[in-house]
Amino acid sequence: MANLLDLIGRILISALFLISAFNKVFNLDGSMGWMESFGVPGFLIFPAIVIEIILPILVIVGYQARIAAGVLATFCLLTAFIFHFDFSDQSQLVSFLKNFGLAGGFLFIVANGTKEWAVDREKKYVRL
Repeated sequence: MANLLDLIGRILISALFLISAFNKVFNLDGSMGWMESFGVPGFLIFPAIVIEIILPILVIVGYQARIAAGVLATFCLLTAFIFHFDFSDQSQLVSFLKNFGLAGGFLFIVANGTKEWAVDREKKYVRL
């Protein structure tokens, strides 16, 4: 049961990034304009899209999940401070806290790794 819950947790925490990446791809100009309105160069949308697709997949399958989760935790914290720091707007406060919560979830993966349903799981050898 712990393996199933671990996998479901990794899927749920990663799903947001996959959906967000595809939204950015299909609304590239709008996403670039939004980033530029915060003083962030629009071309940085491309590495953001790559991060939001590749790293969540690594977390889900459990390949280098601790490293991927660490980078995603950092990504969440940077995103919170750069794009959601206007606490006078209630939705921005909620987005800021959401990013902090996601960073916390990823730090759990950094600290604890994944269970057995992962590509990187430690193999248990039996000596005969």
